[in-house]
Parts: sequence; structure tokens; C-alpha cells
Amino acid sequence: MIQLPDKFMEKMEGLLGDEYRAFLKSYEEDRALGLRINPLKAEPLEFVKNSPFLLEPVPWASEGFYYKAGQRPGKHPYHEAGVYYIQEPSAMAVVELLDPKPGEKILDLCAAPGGKTTHIAGKLKGDGFLLSNEIHPARAKILAQNVERMGISNAVVTNEDSQSLSLKFPEFFDRIVVDAPCSGEGMFRKDEAARLEWSPDHVAVCARRQNEILFHAAEMLKPGGTMVYSTCTFSPEENEQVMEGFLLSHPDFSIVDRGKRPGLSPGMALWSKTGSEELKKTYRIWPHKSEGEGHFLAVLKRGGEAGPERKRSCPSYLKDKSVWKEAEVFLKELLVKPEVFTDRKEYILFGEQLYLLPPEMIDLKGIKTVRPGLHMGTIKKNRFEPSHALALCLKKEDVLQWADIPSDHEDMMKYLKGQTLSAPFSWPARLEQKGWVLILTDGFSIGFGKLAAGILKNHYPKGLRWM
Repeated sequence: MIQLPDKFMEKMEGLLGDEYRAFLKSYEEDRALGLRINPLKAEPLEFVKNSPFLLEPVPWASEGFYYKAGQRPGKHPYHEAGVYYIQEPSAMAVVELLDPKPGEKILDLCAAPGGKTTHIAGKLKGDGFLLSNEIHPARAKILAQNVERMGISNAVVTNEDSQSLSLKFPEFFDRIVVDAPCSGEGMFRKDEAARLEWSPDHVAVCARRQNEILFHAAEMLKPGGTMVYSTCTFSPEENEQVMEGFLLSHPDFSIVDRGKRPGLSPGMALWSKTGSEELKKTYRIWPHKSEGEGHFLAVLKRGGEAGPERKRSCPSYLKDKSVWKEAEVFLKELLVKPEVFTDRKEYILFGEQLYLLPPEMIDLKGIKTVRPGLHMGTIKKNRFEPSHALALCLKKEDVLQWADIPSDHEDMMKYLKGQTLSAPFSWPARLEQKGWVLILTDGFSIGFGKLAAGILKNHYPKGLRWM
């Protein structure tokens, strides 16, 4: 059995009473493994019918599925194509409770490595604005990589603290996720580092940090907006008691009752300092009651109605048409409807890198930005080279030239290893002239190639290539 901290076990026995033995026994069992289908790439139920994996639905997540140990979906070409995101099943409940709608402006405040962000993006269906923030630079880069892999075109990734963001985005967002850094008690079954780091003092430090993050998150939510607070810990100090303190200091917020949800247990007011009945509207996921790790969730609503949009400064969009010329030529040569991109004005240049920003993004000045929007490609002298991110957000019907290599074909393994492919080709393709080609696997875009004289040159990024 996993070695749990003694003080943690004492604490949990006091909280759970008669359920403690069942809770403790759950640590002898294998943890649940899950993946979430990306609706920007595939219709979940259709994918499951033809999936190479044995999948069972996660009861609280419409796009979530359990998979069996040993199936290794992370080592399949579909993973590289962003068809799904491997995610702990309990974590999928957060965005389901947030319930984002296309066209809304959403903030994922503590976003790395990207589970909630990519879930939100799927719900937005490319319509709306998503700001994904992560305070730690290395984790922010991982977050940006996952945004790219999942083919998300309407997200900006920033690397800021919550206070700095709140000064830039007052009352800006329709919905906010605060998946707060916590003591990680709910992850003890899978994360040895969390077990070794745990202490009562660490719990207290986390609670203070969570209060600060929530305070600044509240400043960024529009009146009438919705915020979900979540942790992957059992500590009432980081859950019910944080909620209690927040509600006392923010009387314009209240906890929303989303009703009974399969697999989610109600919160318990007796674990709070005051025994507030409102805390029964929160949710918990217990490893001895559900197939998932420990989680706490609360849905908060801000009172009032949003007023008219404030006038905000826009970024300085690209004005030098000579810089844009080569990119425009590329788009017209590759795309069936190039106007989807050529009619847009929200382009900026970072050095040689061309980005298309979401129209709702405000001036970038003063914001540490990792990914300002969709990376279109690199502009060099008299040449434009499209990005891997652009390939991943395109579909077969979007392009004039494509090659669809089956996921189990040896040529797909060659492609993922960065090797050149030579004619004659034995898979479906539309290759009518030399130039750029969208590479797909079983219909899912996975990267670019460039055709010349019967040779398909590989443009799969070197840093992603399989060994």
C-alpha cells in the first residue's frame, strides 16, 4: 500500500468517521485512467465507435472516457494529432460545471498543463475568446504546446500572476476557472512528490495563496458571470473554508446549485467553521466512491448584470503589407477558402513569427505573453513557412492538397520520425502540384509536408519527432 503521511491519515479519519476504512482501502486499488475527446477534431461518440482503445464513459463528463492500463493512448498518432487529451477523470468535472458557451470570453487562471483550457476550447467550438494563464514560465510553455496540439485557434497563453492580470482585465470575462494550486492530497495515489511535500503547514500556506488568487479572479469576472473554484485536495481549510471566507468578503457572490451530478458527492457544511448550509451546494469526488482521484468543486455566481463593454486599447496590428505578401500567397495556394484568414486584420509580428490574435484580445503591452494567438508561421526574406500550429487547426476540407496516411501504416511512423516519403504513395491523397501538403492520419490533421518531384519532404517539428 502507498505510504501516507501519519498526520494526514489522522486528519482524514476524523473527517470521514465510518467511511475512513473504505477511503484507506482505495489506495490499494489502481487509479482510474482517462482521456477526453477533442470536439474540435472528432465527434466523441463517433470516435468511440471506431476507437483503437476500449473506452467507457466518465459519468460526469460528456467527452470523457476511461481507458484500461496497458493501452497507452499517449503513444498513438492520434495523440500527436490532438484527437484527445489524456486527463485524470475527476478533473474533467470542472469545465462541465463551468458550462462555457460559444462566443463567451473565458479565463483559465491557473491553467498548466492544459486540461481545463483544452476542455473549454472544445466547448467554445472556435467561437469566443480564451485566455489561459500560468504563473510558472516552464509550465506556461507546456500549456502553450498543448493548446497548439489540440488545434485551438482562439486562445492566448500568458505567464502572469493573478494581480497583474486583474489590473489588465477588470470585469472582462463571462466565466473563469480557478483550479487553484493546492496541497494535492487528492493526487497522493499517483504523485509521490505531493505525499512527500505534504504537511499541515503546507496546507495553511496553500489556503492563503488560494484566497489571494480568488480575490483577484473576482475582480476580472463580469457582474452576472460564473466562476468555478476547484482543488485536488481533501482539506476543508483549502475548500469549504476558503469558500466561506470568500463569500463573507464578497457579498455579491453566491454558490450555485447545479443539482445532483452522477459520481459527484455534495459538500458538507459541518466541515466549515460556521456550518453554512450554502456549502452543501459544493461538490466532492472521493476515490472510494467514484472512479477518480480526490477533487473539490464550487460554482460561484456574481450578482448584478453586465454593463456596456468598456473601451479597451487594441494591439498594434500588422500594417506593413509587404511583410504579409508571402503569407497571403501561401494561404491562396493551400486553402479552399483563403479569405477565412486573408480577410482578418488581427495579425502581429514577433520577430519573424506571424500570429493571428483573437479579435477580443486587448493591447499586449505589459503582459508576459507566451502565445499571443494562432501561430501562422515564420516570415523570412521572400519566403513564408507555415507553422505546425496552423496545420493542426486545419481540416481536410479546408485545403487543396492533402495526404491521409493511416495511423497503422509504416509511412505514418516514418512521418512522425521526420523521414522523407517517396512516391508511389499507397494511401489516399490529393497531390496536384508541388508545394505544401496537409498531412492527416485517418482524417485528423497532424502536420505539414512539402511535395516536389514525387518526394514529400517532412516538416514535422524536430522537437516532437518520435525516436
